[in-house]
Amino acid sequence: MLEALYRRGTLLIVATLIVCLFGIMAALRVPVQMIPDLEVRTISVQTSWPGATPQDVEKEILIEQEEYLRGIPNLRRMVSTASTGSASIELEFPFGTDINDALVRVNNALSQVPSYPENVDEPRLLTSSFSNNAFLYFRVMPLEGNPRGLDMPSMRDFVDDYVRARMERVEGVSQVNLSGGVERQIQILVDPALLAKRGLTFSDVRDAIRSRNRDVSGGDLDSGKRRYLLRTVGRFTQVEELETLILTRQGDNIVRLGDVAEVRLDRAELRGLSFFNGHPVVGLSVQRETGGNVIAIRAAVLAEIERIKREVLEPAGLTMALSNDDVVYVEDSVANVWTNLGLGALLAAGVMFWFLRSGALMAVGLLGIPVCTIAAFLGLLITGRTINVISLAGVAFAIGMTLDNTIVVLEAIEQERRRGLGRFEAAVAGVRRVWTAVLASTLTTVLVFVPVLFVEQEAGQIYSDIAIAISASIMLSMLVAVTLVPAATARLKFANGTQVTAADASASSGGRILRGIRWLLAVPRRRLTVMATTVIVTLGAIVFLTPPAEYLPEGEEAKTFSRLIAPPGYSLNEMAGLGERINAHFLPHLQVPRDDFAAGRSDIPPIASFNMGIEPGSLRVIATTVEPGDINALMAALTTHFRSYPGMRAFSSRGSIISSNDGGTRSVNLDISGPDLPEIYRTALNAYRRAEEALESPQIGSSPSSLVLGQPLIELRPDWERMAELGFSSTDFGYAVAAMSDGAYADEFFLDDDKIDIFLYSGAVSSREVHELADLPLYAPNGAVLPLSAVTEIHETVDSDAIRRVDGRRTVTLNIIPPRSVPLETGVGIVEEQVVGAMRAAGEIPASVSIDLSGASDQLMETREALSGNFIISIILSFLLLVVIFTHWGYPLMILISVPLGIAGGIIGLWLLNAVGAILPWLGLGEIRQPFDMITMLGFLILLGTVVNNPILIVDEARQNLREVGVSVREAVETAVASRLRPILMSTVTTVCGLAPLVLIPGAGTELYRGVGAVVLFGLLFAMAVTLTFLPALLITVLEWRQRSDAQRQSATT
Repeated sequence: MLEALYRRGTLLIVATLIVCLFGIMAALRVPVQMIPDLEVRTISVQTSWPGATPQDVEKEILIEQEEYLRGIPNLRRMVSTASTGSASIELEFPFGTDINDALVRVNNALSQVPSYPENVDEPRLLTSSFSNNAFLYFRVMPLEGNPRGLDMPSMRDFVDDYVRARMERVEGVSQVNLSGGVERQIQILVDPALLAKRGLTFSDVRDAIRSRNRDVSGGDLDSGKRRYLLRTVGRFTQVEELETLILTRQGDNIVRLGDVAEVRLDRAELRGLSFFNGHPVVGLSVQRETGGNVIAIRAAVLAEIERIKREVLEPAGLTMALSNDDVVYVEDSVANVWTNLGLGALLAAGVMFWFLRSGALMAVGLLGIPVCTIAAFLGLLITGRTINVISLAGVAFAIGMTLDNTIVVLEAIEQERRRGLGRFEAAVAGVRRVWTAVLASTLTTVLVFVPVLFVEQEAGQIYSDIAIAISASIMLSMLVAVTLVPAATARLKFANGTQVTAADASASSGGRILRGIRWLLAVPRRRLTVMATTVIVTLGAIVFLTPPAEYLPEGEEAKTFSRLIAPPGYSLNEMAGLGERINAHFLPHLQVPRDDFAAGRSDIPPIASFNMGIEPGSLRVIATTVEPGDINALMAALTTHFRSYPGMRAFSSRGSIISSNDGGTRSVNLDISGPDLPEIYRTALNAYRRAEEALESPQIGSSPSSLVLGQPLIELRPDWERMAELGFSSTDFGYAVAAMSDGAYADEFFLDDDKIDIFLYSGAVSSREVHELADLPLYAPNGAVLPLSAVTEIHETVDSDAIRRVDGRRTVTLNIIPPRSVPLETGVGIVEEQVVGAMRAAGEIPASVSIDLSGASDQLMETREALSGNFIISIILSFLLLVVIFTHWGYPLMILISVPLGIAGGIIGLWLLNAVGAILPWLGLGEIRQPFDMITMLGFLILLGTVVNNPILIVDEARQNLREVGVSVREAVETAVASRLRPILMSTVTTVCGLAPLVLIPGAGTELYRGVGAVVLFGLLFAMAVTLTFLPALLITVLEWRQRSDAQRQSATT
């Protein structure tokens, strides 16, 4: 049957072309992304309450919502934040949770909240995943010279209506976020004296607006053949209509709003500023839909932007430009993988030609590379995956692996040809001789990836793309090796010869290796020495060279996210002043030559872009450098400059495509919880100081951002008896105070399709200084005029500028990022012992306060446990599979002994890579530092499936040799090593050459997969060495002992 198949070359060619056609279609259809889509398991509840203090937001919104949300099934963690004017709750669910079902449950829980205070917006539900972070950033700014004199903060509504709306309609765009500027607002400036003279209050004005500003449906009316809909129209359509609003009728006198107030369309109080390279802008950031192709989405968005500029912005005196483009990093990373993939394939081809000494045989051997590469894309499409840096790395890893089966079959066919068989007979005989080994090695390689499906953490989700790409390639490589390769080889002509023996092979290029192996295997003492040395080296490497673990590679872009955190109470104007000083310090280095920085005359490298966002109490900078390698220097310069301002704290991290841009994959979070805020803050401040001492130059952030209760707070405590005498209710009084200070919400106004808030202000208040608050004139409903201090006590105190709650308890969270020289696992140990442990020993943690570790440190432990368990499952599955294939319980054990040896090789290789990488800066090259992260650890799974391939060849060949009568154990093993030496060397060296560019050539995105490649590369090299030395010694020792035992039993029975 096989010979008939090999003779029908046309059938095989057509089948191969069909696979290639489908694969090419798949490669064109599979979306291109930065990283694999990560499972969404966080739901955010956002609730807005303009003007409310964090204390009121906590009591009136958060506590009410938490009461109903805490009972949702499978809820893992609930983090709530109350800040000025808004409430946020993040609900975290376990991996594997159906997020759509969770959304329904969250929505149902929120619907049970009885009521909210006035002016609270409906809660919004959002789902989030780091893989869906914004990836395109734009800015809207005036045309050159600002010919129309536009005030950019006032252009927010225009951008929202005419730019964001069109951008969100682009296919693949999920959401466009707006930053900077301020919304429009209808302001009613009420004269309190005129209002009191007519016996009205601010509440009366509000109620009059609301009672009029309504449309009411009246049902329908049938008249003859027609049915009419009835509707009472009451909403204001023009701002001027508000002035004619009747507030009250007193006899024949009508009091209109215009009689006591001025109405104007203005803008709300400015709460934030955005600058790009020092110029005020309105910013937009684009998020993609899950599964979207970032390259295609970017092209579509840029095309739409050009139309928006031409049709909308330029007529309005505006323009728009791209500020930051994360897709460039993706393109660079993907291009880097493709380059390394091609280079690896060329190196593998060179190695095959060097071994085979035949261009024709090399061409046959390389048949599988394009076919199996295309098969990887087909596998990605079928499983719903994407083309990304991780999956392409899997394709590159598979380049060398796909040649293994081809090399084994080629070698077997060539040996049969040299024994004198015809071309087709040799093809059939060669495939039959190694079929068991090929099947076993292929199935073990694929089977070890099955447990990855049970690793639910992010590491498993990311790694599954590599597993799918490799599995699809390896499975097809087996089919290519037993179909295309024999059929093509049968059509090649080369000289026949005689059977190759160990002695013949000794005269070949591998003769020296074989002579060395035979010398080691000749004497039992040498065999024992080889085995003992291998075991000692393996144990020593695993025990002494295994580095501390990290969680995930960061996938770092050459972009810094730096934040200046001011003491509580800093106003927007004060922060804007700081922003001007920071711009003055850094903007002179924008797009300048690198000479001063290179010569050490400046500590600030040339800056490519400098994006600044300012809010009360904080300032955030997103910046890039002209040379990507200078980003760490810019981070250091920003941090140093921020800390030069008295009382300021600084926090900087690099951009990451895998986690949040606050060091999420390396963060050690300390959740400090308790009922009493002063105690919590004192404990958090002590922990902050100890962390700075224990870790050298860590980055430490906190939530809330301040670690002291320093937010100025004014509390008004009314004299209720006096208030009753004057005719004030508590609601009227509070509303009047709000109108006299920051403005009081009245209702909504629809201008065309825009919803604009209506706010009441006291026109009698020219300024809102704290020292003038007691003298504010208060107009009572009975007509009396008196200062605010006459009816209320004014207390100035301090409190928190934000309140954080974790699982219903007030909490301060420290986000501690160890320096890069300290691995995450080591950092966790330092925090546990030298921070938390030292505080407990010193009695600095009150009994009512608890401290818990969370963040990446938690996920590191969970992921490592999952990987350890699944690694054991993979070994068991591989063992059982080999037992079935070999129908023997002993041989699989000897094959799997190579696994810990390969692991030791991977660990040694990782150590060597970091050791050499640390020396590179001394040679003027970039440093290579590869952490021992969870993705790197998954390289041991690949090793489990690959290091057994060579032992399978030797064990299978030795087993077949032993079946021949009169062959000793030692001769059978030595002949097996001799006949399989060349395929072992070829397959190992081709795989290593395919991996080498991925590991040794730095570039964008290589930090994501370099660790996996290093573990596999060095693990294979070490495994090859022990396969040719340790395994034959073990086989001879065990099989000779078994022969002696069998002989003793037979003699005992006779």
